[in-house]
Amino acid sequence: MRRHHRTTPPAIRAISTTRATRTTRATHVTRMTRALGSLLLVAATGAFAVGAAPAGHAGTQRAVSPLDQVVPAPASVTAGRTAYRITSGTHIRVDDSREARQVGAYLADLLRPSTGYRLPVTTHGQGGIRLRLAKGSFGAEGYRLDSGAQGVTITAREPAGLFHGVQTLRQLLPAAVEKKSVQPGPWPVAGGTVQDSPRYAYRGAMLDVSRHFFTVAQVKRYIDELALYKYNALHLHLSDDQGWRIAIDSWPRLATYGGSTQVGGGQGGYYTKADYKEIVRYAASRHLEVVPEIDMPGHTNAALASYAELNCDGVAPPLYTGINVGFSSLCVHKEITYDFVDDVIRELAALTPGRHLHIGGDEAHSTSHDDYVKFMDRVQPIVARYGKTVIGWHQLTGATPAKGALVQYWGLDSTSAAEKAQVARAAQNGTGLIMSPADRVYLDMKYTKDTPLGLAWAGYVEVKRSYDWDPGGHLPGVPASAVRGVEAPLWSETLSTSAHIDTMAFPRLPGVAELGWSPAATHDWDTYKVRLAAQAPRWDALGIGYHRSPQVPWPAQ
Repeated sequence: MRRHHRTTPPAIRAISTTRATRTTRATHVTRMTRALGSLLLVAATGAFAVGAAPAGHAGTQRAVSPLDQVVPAPASVTAGRTAYRITSGTHIRVDDSREARQVGAYLADLLRPSTGYRLPVTTHGQGGIRLRLAKGSFGAEGYRLDSGAQGVTITAREPAGLFHGVQTLRQLLPAAVEKKSVQPGPWPVAGGTVQDSPRYAYRGAMLDVSRHFFTVAQVKRYIDELALYKYNALHLHLSDDQGWRIAIDSWPRLATYGGSTQVGGGQGGYYTKADYKEIVRYAASRHLEVVPEIDMPGHTNAALASYAELNCDGVAPPLYTGINVGFSSLCVHKEITYDFVDDVIRELAALTPGRHLHIGGDEAHSTSHDDYVKFMDRVQPIVARYGKTVIGWHQLTGATPAKGALVQYWGLDSTSAAEKAQVARAAQNGTGLIMSPADRVYLDMKYTKDTPLGLAWAGYVEVKRSYDWDPGGHLPGVPASAVRGVEAPLWSETLSTSAHIDTMAFPRLPGVAELGWSPAATHDWDTYKVRLAAQAPRWDALGIGYHRSPQVPWPAQ
């Protein structure tokens, strides 16, 4: 069961938060070296304050944030002696390319409200903040950040790398930089060098807009939160039993009728094609790919209610506002079903510039195994026909995943050995995996029994449990090379506001980002929880409400 209680929910299983014992002395040495390096960086860059504030500002002093206090942890950090300070004379210098100018404009827009500085974006001059694209071994998303008395330079091979480097620079500045009104300086950046690139190419977060509908503005807000932690994919769950959320011209009642409600009977809503294009555009400006999901053959009551002919008996069921699962199915033996799927995928693919399209495939309990296999054999080639790569929930491994397809594993520690082995066999045969174990990274799971929001069918997922596991070695029999990334899903049965999203996503969302970005050798709960706690003032400045887990040494309020 992926997402919610059945009529009679299972008892909540006790879930151990004990970390697997490290098996090599080398790993212990790496951890000890990193911890010592952190202390040295604090001594070198964080134990002194930058003094005089710029003219017109109060004489405030601020400690310099050490280079290694960033989340996700950088791959390599070398401390320097002299900090740089952003002042009223700072310019943002960029290469004469559209992509670099866009990142420069983003940075300027980020810094201007709180600093009060002009921060002109220019291709001329010396010093200040420089963003440059250059050949090198950075990879598609890697970067190098060099900081010293004369300025800060971020170098990358691709614009995404520049953007991720900007997020590191952002976290090195005082948290007040996030505020929308002028704040007292100074604005120091620790001296030294960060060289960084991601562990995994896919680092996603999923937002369920079907159980409860979220507006374009609310989705954009979540995109900005993801960008801060170097996510590069937003998976939008656009259809389910409770609501269909994207306009399809060839089947208009999907949105106007199927999208007219939500869990609990609210008014629902849907995205016009213009709305969806705006979400895609905004995500791209933050270097995130939008991965749309149309869940099928199950989780389809909103579609079945909209068009009677999609039902085997030709009778449309009523709209559904509950949270049970597994009762709906497209009619596998009707040709109109595949006309419907073709139309939906064709229109959605035309709106989506990214590589991936998610076809769901989970909890199809009302579809026989043979029918499920037949359905997936028909549907996967349709996705390829429109130029997209299939992603499906890991039940797709019960059929034959298409060549190049990715499957998203959401199983629990207690998932049967047979089901895990089925996924492992697919991985051994070349199918890539996105790791989303529900009892680790489902952000809608309650932290504890007293959490007012969320569900608990996968257990309680505190901050340490969500961070303290290794995607590359989590599933027995899966080659590490088969793991293509991680994703943190956020299902919305109990969530209906941005405040709800923030409470459940933070502080777990940054930890999943670190699992996806940072080298495995950097993953250490004891050092991570200190870095995580240091993010709290930034969230306060951004207006992000978060769960103050007792596992994290938060600063005093």
